[in-house]
Amino acid sequence: MMNTKSKLLTRYTGMLLSFLFLLNACQSGNKSNRIEGSQDTIQVNHKLGQTTLQLNPDRVVAMDIGALETMHELGVKAVGTPRKFIPAYLSTLKDNPDITDVGSVVEPDFEAIAALNPNLILISTRQERFYDELKDIAPTVFVGTDNKNYFESFENNVKLIGRIFQKEDLALEKLKTIEQKVKTAQDRYSQDPNKGLFLIYNNGKFSAFGKGSRFGFIHDVLQIKPLMDLDDESVHGQRVSNELVAERNPDYLFIVDRNAAVVGKKANKQDVENRLIQETNAFKNKKIFYLDPEVWFISGGGLTSVNLMLDDILKLIP
Repeated sequence: MMNTKSKLLTRYTGMLLSFLFLLNACQSGNKSNRIEGSQDTIQVNHKLGQTTLQLNPDRVVAMDIGALETMHELGVKAVGTPRKFIPAYLSTLKDNPDITDVGSVVEPDFEAIAALNPNLILISTRQERFYDELKDIAPTVFVGTDNKNYFESFENNVKLIGRIFQKEDLALEKLKTIEQKVKTAQDRYSQDPNKGLFLIYNNGKFSAFGKGSRFGFIHDVLQIKPLMDLDDESVHGQRVSNELVAERNPDYLFIVDRNAAVVGKKANKQDVENRLIQETNAFKNKKIFYLDPEVWFISGGGLTSVNLMLDDILKLIP
């Protein structure tokens, strides 16, 4: 039989184990919330790594225009962004002298960024290769969209930005409006037998984008049927000839003028709609749609631009 001393030892050992179990459970709960140190910090897992930053950072550099517009929609200010790439539909930001220019969307000005003493930098695919240099300046988080999973990644980015700035309810409210528009589009276009082709026009040449591409939004999210399967899913798309476009004969042509987006010089419409393009059903039925290059080429992936993209298509193809 167990003596009194042994019984007491067993009892205290059990109490100690119970205490350790409860302590571990509490710590596990904290980890699942991804909050470390205090209630003032958040740990973010993103494409390029794991970043710990303070909640409600007040000196944010938004290198990604989509992130900039999402912040704006949520009532959050940025101290720096690539100013010359701010689209006209964000005129209140474009004319704001309190926002410092920090280079271009493809080439950050590291000195200008460092001089702002930021406590958060938001980047996307165009700045991905500069991640190591930027994270040496301040906590840096990737918020680019995933071409293979565009809408879910867009929603996750909006929710993340909402969480960082403690604007989660407002973010969800705005996403709900967008989700309703997406459903309207899907109900409409999933039954539409017409096939579409998305083209970038650049100095007399066309590049095509299909499902799972940079501009796969019209197919993957809105469910407009693609004209053809495209193997090239690079950022530059697949070069296609006028002859090929005429041969495949799209019902809808969606065209973005790259020069209008990059250098502000619009292409001559007669050059775009050349003799071969005029042979397509899209031309004959007046279904060639010129999309706003600021929305579709420069921006995208933010609350404002995704709303505008949806409005564009729903208006163009009622």
